[in-house]
Amino acid sequence: MARKPKLEEAPLLAPEAARAILAGAHGDPFSVLGPHDRGGRTVLTAFVPGADTLTALIDGAEVPLGALDNGSGLFGGVLPAWVPYRLRATNAEATWEFDDPYRYGPVLGEMDEYLLGEGTYKRIWHALGAHPMAHEGAEGVHFAVWAPNAERVSVVGDFNLWDGRRHPMRLRGATGVWEIFIPGLGEGTVYKYEIRGRGGKREPLKADPVGFGSEHPPATGSVVRSIEHPKWADERWMKARAKHHDVASPISIYEVHLGSWRKAEGGARPLSYLELADQLVDYAADMGFTHLEFMPVSEYPFDGSWGYQPTGMFAPTIRHGLPDEFRALVDAAHRKGLGILLDWVPGHFPTDPHGLGRFDGSALYEHADPREGFHQDWNTLIYNYGRAEVANYLISNALYWLEEYHADGLRVDAVASMLYRDYSRKEGEWLPNKDGGRENYEAIAVLQRTNVIAYGECPGIMTVAEESTAFPGVSRPVNHGGLGFGYKWNMGWMNDSLSYIEKDPIYRRHHHHQMTFSLHYAWSENFILPISHDEVVHGKGSMIAKMPGEGDEKFANLRAYYSYMWTHPGKKLIFMGCEFAQGVEWNHSRSLDWHLLDRPQHRGIQNLVRDLNRLYRATPALHVNDCHPEGFQWLEANDAENSVFAFIRRGGPNDPQVVVAINFTPIERRGYRLGLPAAGHWHEAFNSDSAHYGGGNRGNLGGIQSEPKGWHGQMQSAAVTLPPLSALIFKQE
Repeated sequence: MARKPKLEEAPLLAPEAARAILAGAHGDPFSVLGPHDRGGRTVLTAFVPGADTLTALIDGAEVPLGALDNGSGLFGGVLPAWVPYRLRATNAEATWEFDDPYRYGPVLGEMDEYLLGEGTYKRIWHALGAHPMAHEGAEGVHFAVWAPNAERVSVVGDFNLWDGRRHPMRLRGATGVWEIFIPGLGEGTVYKYEIRGRGGKREPLKADPVGFGSEHPPATGSVVRSIEHPKWADERWMKARAKHHDVASPISIYEVHLGSWRKAEGGARPLSYLELADQLVDYAADMGFTHLEFMPVSEYPFDGSWGYQPTGMFAPTIRHGLPDEFRALVDAAHRKGLGILLDWVPGHFPTDPHGLGRFDGSALYEHADPREGFHQDWNTLIYNYGRAEVANYLISNALYWLEEYHADGLRVDAVASMLYRDYSRKEGEWLPNKDGGRENYEAIAVLQRTNVIAYGECPGIMTVAEESTAFPGVSRPVNHGGLGFGYKWNMGWMNDSLSYIEKDPIYRRHHHHQMTFSLHYAWSENFILPISHDEVVHGKGSMIAKMPGEGDEKFANLRAYYSYMWTHPGKKLIFMGCEFAQGVEWNHSRSLDWHLLDRPQHRGIQNLVRDLNRLYRATPALHVNDCHPEGFQWLEANDAENSVFAFIRRGGPNDPQVVVAINFTPIERRGYRLGLPAAGHWHEAFNSDSAHYGGGNRGNLGGIQSEPKGWHGQMQSAAVTLPPLSALIFKQE
């Protein structure tokens, strides 16, 4: 029988373990590297490629460590006791000292493991990602990432020459989460994860799915950023914001692409977050908007995606500055009384190799079957909403923006693509649900849970669905069978009204119903009327370009259309540039044409939108019942021959009523009889034909006096002048 070696004769590192460390293939590096108690001795093993000698430094004493494999970088020795130490390495060119990451215990605890494994960790960013911290007496960064099918995961960066053998991580039980604390690193460190998949396949270097910062594109590394809470100055807004999001409150949203709203002087670069905090916030406040909505700010690789193909779901894009500077933008808006809505994209993600696709060598975040996991239209991958950890990732991400950045709400992109398994697919290209239907039950559950948690954890916020189908109950509470959104974009209104206004006025009488049909379903959801970026790109032309006619007639049509929009039931949203009649369709790579404001007609449109916002906010009849049928009554819905529409808007029982009359023909109509819901004098509170807006100043100067003559189903009426292509708003005195 072979003699069993004595302890002091046993190798400090088994040959097979040494080979695995050298090959970057060891799945449990903490079991062999760092200090270990072996038979009463404290044995230390370290891997430092490039070092010729390695010494452990203990309270001023030096313990030389022997080379274990002739120049491989593996060293080992016996320490006098289990005590803190540093390592000093030398070679022919240099001497350097550092703390050994393999002497530090785990950061994550049992509760972290439990919640991560269960998929119920509401704030996964507290556990995952890269966190600067003090741990066991040392300053450094804790890294943690979910990669359950990996054989080995390492953090790589300039700090270790992008060598995945140097900092392999510790696997935390059955959670699939890997972690490591690396002392000496800090804010600003660029890193990625090197992942060895099943069978030893090395995957492309991956950015951190929960990274809080990113390199500037086209670079794709994650950057260590602290998420320690800064000092906010928006307490007053945060306490009161719930009332600003109520269905009875005025909501007028200015949608902005931060990179092209305005360029810095000289046009060479987009404005920074801090510049936007000054210029954009002041502008939106002056224009009377209640909210700013930012197209996606989550980090994204390709400028032309406008942010709708994100790869850094937890990182504000570095294009405009650091995360704290983005917080400063939000804070500045709040101090000006403006809410901030963020475009949020849980429907898909891009196939860029540094992103989530096949993250650990397997279809982890996405479905493996392309019939469930691939968007043909956008060449993107679809989240596996039925996987608990993926659902938790998305729900937690929504909560992250609301809590860490004080966002007031999320506008959820492409909800229809999430709701239906056959979205934009032909027969045979999709898989039905368990009941044989087309609804995506798992995605529906994620949306419902997101809304429940968002509203429950962040009082006063609002969520908005961009949903283009007739899916029922989008803005109905979850406990009543709905999706739980606060509001839904009214895509039907947008499509119908734009189709109508683009027609030459001579043909509008044949399409009169397009402007009245929306009132058949106006209260089925809590609606926002959107004129978004999607309406002014890809050959659709700008809003002014859509208008028929020439010169002044185009501007008159646009003024009448905006007036119709602001008086129609529903909250309002308009894309940047539309408020001053941007001449050409939107281009993400260049600034809006602000020089157009030197022209009276464009300045007139801007004045009109500003005044509509102010009137809408100051007039309860125009907003209190935006989402309730008692706030609207047709006076004239059938005058197709004259293309005239007239209706009443009502607020609370003690609020003055408002009567709106709109003439969508270029013909002035004198003596047009208009029914009025009450006797007395009615002030002309708004006239889109005002010279202040670029019009001809025609109308009813001094207002109108009712007569006891029944008309439009009312006991009172008055003969009014309807200017051509104009809208009038009469307010009861």
